Amino acid sequence: MSGASPLAPLGGAKRKPMAEINVVPYIDVMLVLLIIFMVTAPMLNQGVDVDLPNVDANPVVVEEDENQLIVSVAASGLYYLERGSDDPKAMALVDIQKYVATLLKSQPKTDVLVRGDENVPYGIVVALMGALQNAGAASVGLITEAPDPQASL
Repeated sequence: MSGASPLAPLGGAKRKPMAEINVVPYIDVMLVLLIIFMVTAPMLNQGVDVDLPNVDANPVVVEEDENQLIVSVAASGLYYLERGSDDPKAMALVDIQKYVATLLKSQPKTDVLVRGDENVPYGIVVALMGALQNAGAASVGLITEAPDPQASL
């Protein structure tokens, strides 16, 4: 046997180092992490989804149409259902939840908005929003009024 290493190339030529990186294991790890995040992300969303406006934000123009449902809470704590040009009807919370569930099954693109009096206890509005979410409303908008600029002077 000669003194040459069995792993050395024939003819005494030296082997050049490989300048490539094998990225396949990194891709495998990335795909596993992607699957983990896709499975856990929906579980992180808890509570009632509400888009609250900032005081300094420009008002959003919402056109009245038949794909809009407004639930109002009066200062007395009574719930009123407003749909299109119909007169508001006072209803119990359970009846509102049933109505909204039925409406959203037949017209899923209906916007659900809440108009609450500022003197109503917070718990009454939260109970309404919870009932609307249980009825199938994916998002509930809040109707507010812009602050009076003359009041700060």
